[in-house]
Amino acid sequence: MELGIALAILGAALAVALPGIGSAMGLSYVGRSAAGLISEEPEKFGKALLLQVLPGTQGIYGFLAAVLALQQIGIFEGELVSLNVEGGLGILFACLPIALAGIASGALQGKVSVAGISTLAKKPEEVGKAIILSAMVETYAVISLLATILILNGISV
Repeated sequence: MELGIALAILGAALAVALPGIGSAMGLSYVGRSAAGLISEEPEKFGKALLLQVLPGTQGIYGFLAAVLALQQIGIFEGELVSLNVEGGLGILFACLPIALAGIASGALQGKVSVAGISTLAKKPEEVGKAIILSAMVETYAVISLLATILILNGISV
């Protein structure tokens, strides 16, 4: 395998793995908090679930970025393009925005959602505000995904 292809695959792997780790961490934080709440107030499960799923989106964004990177090198067509080291590094670096922002924002969004579970426990009528606060953290994952897509589109292989 050419080094350029290996670097591009590394970029795709990081784009999936790091946001996946961040999402898993965030989901675990909220899941533990929500489990405590619904053990005493099971009727709040639906609203708790809304807060639970928010940190999971970073993993989806990372997966999307990886698919775009792998598509660019021809992995799904069964015939890899010939990619020099510079092209491979370009794809690797293009994947870094979502990889790095995804791990951080997934975990941090989970912490904001945990605070939202506390809001749900004490003032359930205010849960919409808690959801908005948690979604604000996601803004930077979305911006990072867009940056990754724009950079990938600027690389010709």
